[in-house]
Amino acid sequence: MTTKISRARGRPRTFQIDQAIETAQRLFHARGYDAVSVGDITEALSISPPSFYAAFGSKAGLYARVLERYQDTAAIPLHSLLRADRSVAECLEDVLAEAARFYAAKQNAAGCLVVEGTRCIDGEAREAARTYNLAAEDVIRNYISKRHPSEADRLTDFVATTMFGLSAKARNGHTLDQLLATARIAGAAIRSLLSD
Repeated sequence: MTTKISRARGRPRTFQIDQAIETAQRLFHARGYDAVSVGDITEALSISPPSFYAAFGSKAGLYARVLERYQDTAAIPLHSLLRADRSVAECLEDVLAEAARFYAAKQNAAGCLVVEGTRCIDGEAREAARTYNLAAEDVIRNYISKRHPSEADRLTDFVATTMFGLSAKARNGHTLDQLLATARIAGAAIRSLLSD
């Protein structure tokens, strides 16, 4: 009995998918989704457009993979910051301070990849970023609601709005000290609203 082994068409892939996603993440983070073309990506990866489309399907398909990687490796660790053994106000201020640190960490890629992605012109990419953003807001809201259910929605909105502002200011050149000062002021506002 003989078995026929089918082979994929074309030449075998000559690049590592994980490394390509990491490279694309740097490009999207530094320039923003809309400013990065498929040509920019294929040039950075030293691959042809057909290889790109075979691996990722589209620019938005690659961006979805980038957001997944960002969530796993570079996003603010909400679950470890939002602790049951500390006050809600302290933990939310820690989230904002950590956001300030994350957003200022890379001079050529300041801000939050997800937050900045929610402003994409491309609807598919914008919706992908928005999904991750809303998931993070749900984590914050659920944490607050355990001790302050009546404040959960408006405090979540306040924290999310502050994080958007921190990201935008980081991209516009604010220093870490400036961003941390804003996080401290926001923390004081949260403390004045809550008493744990």
